[in-house]
Amino acid sequence: MANLKEVRIRIKSVSSTQQITKAMKMVSAAKLKRATNAIIQLRPYANKLKEILSNLSASLEDGVSVYTQEREVKNVLLVVVTSNRGLAGAFNTNVIKTTNLLIAEKYSSFHKSGNLHIVAIGKKAQDYYEKRKYNTIGNNNEVFAALNFENVSLITDAIMDGFVSGKYDKVEVVYNQFKNAAMQILTVEQLLPVPKVEKKEQVSANQVDYILEPSQEEIVEQLIPKNIKLQLYKAVLDSHASEHGARMTAMDKATDNAGDLLKKLKLAYNQARQAAITTELSEIVSGAAALSNG
Repeated sequence: MANLKEVRIRIKSVSSTQQITKAMKMVSAAKLKRATNAIIQLRPYANKLKEILSNLSASLEDGVSVYTQEREVKNVLLVVVTSNRGLAGAFNTNVIKTTNLLIAEKYSSFHKSGNLHIVAIGKKAQDYYEKRKYNTIGNNNEVFAALNFENVSLITDAIMDGFVSGKYDKVEVVYNQFKNAAMQILTVEQLLPVPKVEKKEQVSANQVDYILEPSQEEIVEQLIPKNIKLQLYKAVLDSHASEHGARMTAMDKATDNAGDLLKKLKLAYNQARQAAITTELSEIVSGAAALSNG
């Protein structure tokens, strides 16, 4: 009977866990809808701005903006975007693994010399790299409490100021790009200096010769900082949507696994109860036979 009691306790525990995972799945699905709408609405604008900037800057000489100037890389900054909470499968682990692989393959010497810096957006990355004594800068965990362009721009402004002052010579972003609820694409993008765009060899037949006011140089100089801010904001929105997609998928699998485990536990419980009943019946029959013989 002690065994039956243990099985009953396990059944109750797994049932409670299943209810929690099912509720978390529903919450993540609702949040995923809002996060997906945000990134889907932003992408056309971000892509169009990038396209306009590419068309304008392709015909300009190098050095039109301080943010495009390449120099000898002595200090590197990695922006690692994770989430504040877990229970999202391998979402955070994959970002950290990709970052560590990037450091090992490209920036091992910078890390050893203390010239590698990390800006973590998300508590999971912040805790991981702080515990391992990396050069982490600031604390941006609260950005997800009010995720908007202004709050992310504050982080971007600090990064851009560091690049202009020479504190960082290269900035790269590691994040999960959202594709759908079940798939996130690990992405490493160079934020600064702004990657050069290859000049077009042929002019498109549909291209219009625009009259630009103010000058082309001034427009590019104004667009580049906006584009940098927008690209980081897009990366954070991508990661935010990916987080909810990963958590919804993880909780869905956890709910299914809990259901499978419940079936096995209930089968084990019924078998144990049947065995106990059979044993009791055998004892009763044996006792009755002993009395009749007496």
